[in-house]
Amino acid sequence: MSSGLALGAGPFAQAPAIITSDRQRPRIDYGVSAGPSAPGRAIVWAHVDRPSRLIVEYATTSNLSGARSIRGTIATPDTGLTARAEIGGLPAGQDIFYRIHFEDHSRARSNSEVVDGHFRTTPAARQRVRIAWSADVCGQGWGIDPSRGGMRLFKTMLDATPDLFVHVGDTIYADGPLREEVPLDDGTVWRNVVTPAKLKVAETLEEYRGNHLYNRLDEHYRRFAAQVAQLVMWDDHEVRDNWFHAQVLPEQSPYTEKRVSVLAGRARQAFLEHYPVTMTRSADAPIYRSIPYGPSMEVFALDMRSYRSANNENLQTAAGTETNLLGDRQVRWLADALTRSRATWKIVASDMPLGVVVAHQPGRHEAVANGDHGAARGRELEIAALLRTLQERRVRNVVWITADVHYCAADRFDPERAATTAFDPFWEFIAGPAHAGTFAPGPLDMTFGPEVRFSGTPADLKPNRPPDAGLQFFGLLEADPASRGLEVSLVNSAGTRIYEQHLEPS
Repeated sequence: MSSGLALGAGPFAQAPAIITSDRQRPRIDYGVSAGPSAPGRAIVWAHVDRPSRLIVEYATTSNLSGARSIRGTIATPDTGLTARAEIGGLPAGQDIFYRIHFEDHSRARSNSEVVDGHFRTTPAARQRVRIAWSADVCGQGWGIDPSRGGMRLFKTMLDATPDLFVHVGDTIYADGPLREEVPLDDGTVWRNVVTPAKLKVAETLEEYRGNHLYNRLDEHYRRFAAQVAQLVMWDDHEVRDNWFHAQVLPEQSPYTEKRVSVLAGRARQAFLEHYPVTMTRSADAPIYRSIPYGPSMEVFALDMRSYRSANNENLQTAAGTETNLLGDRQVRWLADALTRSRATWKIVASDMPLGVVVAHQPGRHEAVANGDHGAARGRELEIAALLRTLQERRVRNVVWITADVHYCAADRFDPERAATTAFDPFWEFIAGPAHAGTFAPGPLDMTFGPEVRFSGTPADLKPNRPPDAGLQFFGLLEADPASRGLEVSLVNSAGTRIYEQHLEPS
């Protein structure tokens, strides 16, 4: 490990703070986190209790010897009192240690206490890389119960020492108010920590912000976020269950604001504010993106919410405005980005699975599959066109990782079993939930020929098992640049690898 960074920022120098009372100092109240924005670049994030400017010191040594400093953005009420700083020129495959504080925006030389964090940069050519993924946090009424260990899966994931965590969506359940007590089957009671933002469905910007901050009350979640780089995606519960922009809620719904497009705008802002992602106010700026992770892997994070048509019967025989899921622009981006990628393994992170039938209402569908097992129709047309393009361009070694359905599984897709056959065989691995209710496996649609090679929950599982039942899951991708192989594991909350699959590159 090197002793410092030659990164172009000036050396850190700071006048002593003048502080008369802790109450007059800015307070970092929800920890820190960081995530890659590009090779050699990362965003550091934090929340503070008053308008203040973020200051980040960083180095390649844990004692911050030879540290550099960068001034980040100012946290204001307009940003939900969140701030970020983007660091550039970082060496590949390196542990980066950082320390942050805030300078009070109104009280000169009044500084917060410092908070430490760590992340690992995208790897160098000969380094192994380990990527974890999961999703679904605080859903189905299960919030933080400290007496039952809190969000224990985040401790288990931290023990696995991943280089990167891909949060595949449902980062919050904005539509899932919490009760203080939930009776359990064994006669005991689950006791949720409850905040004002979790007492009702989120509608206002402040309520959406409060849902994101709620998760950071958990010590395991907060410690994990401070130690592991994150690539964060969104799905439906960041707004409300199964949402689409054109949706108007019925009068009997618990929402005062019935226009989902309005709710989605507020929720999008809150989502972008509360994670180490590039912040933009433009409603047209894409959330989907890719992060090259050394020569072994590149991660392509999708957005299946922003461009979808209304959830419908999903049986159209021709592509059109009613069959959108990713949308034309995102499909073209994904096909071209996968084609350009020089990584051995192209990891497509999808917030919804391809083969599992996910119902919205009777006769309507939320995800890709429509359950008819025949040739591609509806939203399946978009995926069929993408898979056909990848086959024509000879794009190899594409692996899909996903979540949303609250169990873990390994499914192998093969044209020899499929009704639509113009694609190369591929794997889809499902993980989650991270801290939410667990369910039995969902039904598969045979359009693309999936075969269940493993399922982490039994078919007769009673619905909505609590997080302390041991049925919370995450996935691990481990790539070795020497052998070029990929090891895929599904791991439970005890840290046991309940399924492992070795993949060889084509």
